[in-house]
Amino acid sequence: MRSRILFLSGRQEDAPILARMLQGLPVLFETAEDLRQARARLLQDEYQLIVAEAALADGNWLNVLHLVRECPYEAQVILASTDVDPGLWADAMNLGVYDVLAQPWYEPEVRRIVSNACAHRHHWARPAAAAMAAI
Repeated sequence: MRSRILFLSGRQEDAPILARMLQGLPVLFETAEDLRQARARLLQDEYQLIVAEAALADGNWLNVLHLVRECPYEAQVILASTDVDPGLWADAMNLGVYDVLAQPWYEPEVRRIVSNACAHRHHWARPAAAAMAAI
């Protein structure tokens, strides 16, 4: 079974690079440029993993977490950032992010983290009330 991945980034030049790195893995790779597009995709389709830039034109990684919690299903979130510091990593992990990828990406690390996130995801339908209470 293929895992659906949504890459959320205003830097769309990164999408082909990430897609190439994930070739051969059992994933379907899609993109969104901003939170508005991501919201539409996440509410329309089910994704197992969201790889999101830490800083977006219309928000940040905290907004991504809130957006994912609005979904009626559980999805893992991986952050991507050119400026990863221990504070960002600790905050992200404490709030439920699966992992943080430093850019520029190192292909073996990307493949390992994405594979693990897809394999270890806890995927189940959540009642709408529980999803809203988590926001």
